[in-house]
Amino acid sequence: MKRKRCEMEETTKKKKMTEIGSAIEELSVLSIAKTTIVTTKTEATTIINLPLKPLLSFCNIIIQVLDKIGPTMAVFRQDIDQNIQRLEKMWESDPIVYSNLVEILRKEAKEGSSRKPKSCSRAALWLTRAMDFTLALLQRLVKDMSQNMEQAVEESYNLTIKPWHGWISSAAFKVALRLVPNNNTFINVLAAKDETHQMVQDDIRSLISLLIPLLSQLHSILELYEVSKLKST
Repeated sequence: MKRKRCEMEETTKKKKMTEIGSAIEELSVLSIAKTTIVTTKTEATTIINLPLKPLLSFCNIIIQVLDKIGPTMAVFRQDIDQNIQRLEKMWESDPIVYSNLVEILRKEAKEGSSRKPKSCSRAALWLTRAMDFTLALLQRLVKDMSQNMEQAVEESYNLTIKPWHGWISSAAFKVALRLVPNNNTFINVLAAKDETHQMVQDDIRSLISLLIPLLSQLHSILELYEVSKLKST
């Protein structure tokens, strides 16, 4: 009986968890990439580990946040989902080897397939850019919670995604900007019941503090495998 009550309490807790709270939880358990030098008699090998599944779980939460911005992010959201699926498919082919994102990038670099349109390296790159956008948007909101939402979304897009998008995607995004909700509406849908804007702001700050080092490591890894500057195909 006690066990059942604990399970019910845990279920209730999960239901009350906001997207921001879930994102903080995922990043808290995600081990930021660790670099280890393994030395043998003949050579020294650098091993970098970045767990794939927690990273993809976090990217799924980003989709939920983008949903709250509305139809403006529909195409972007679809791209994120497709990139998550591509990496999950690779993981399913060998869950032990490909539990580390870096092993996937290393495999494609060795095969010479990193730059192909449907490569997992491109998928990892665009997921990183989605996180860049999310970080830029959250930083603007936490700096000024009254900032015009449309302006915040546009500035974040121009800084992180537009340089890599083709003109068709950029033009479509510009048109869709008119559908962005106002600032209060967006903050309200991010908040839990009875949670104040100040509490949401504090949660966002916590998320930002976890996201910055993760993105720094991701960009370093993408540069290492020479895929960080690829544009959309």
